[in-house]
Amino acid sequence: MSLQTSPAVPAEHRILRRAEVEAKTGFKRAHLYNLMKEGKFPKAVRLGVRAIGWDSVEVEQWIADRLNERR
Repeated sequence: MSLQTSPAVPAEHRILRRAEVEAKTGFKRAHLYNLMKEGKFPKAVRLGVRAIGWDSVEVEQWIADRLNERR
């Protein structure tokens, strides 16, 4: 019996609201907006007149990139 590795499962795209992005990154609203303005954080997606969110895959990749920079 041989063990087969499963192919990489594509990441599921979800819309993360600001509170969830703050929890994942540890950053507050103002810092997130400053990073976006500087092009150092994924841009938010407009969901409505007063609602925005972030693509979960982009945020997770951004976090992974920061962790890889430490190595």
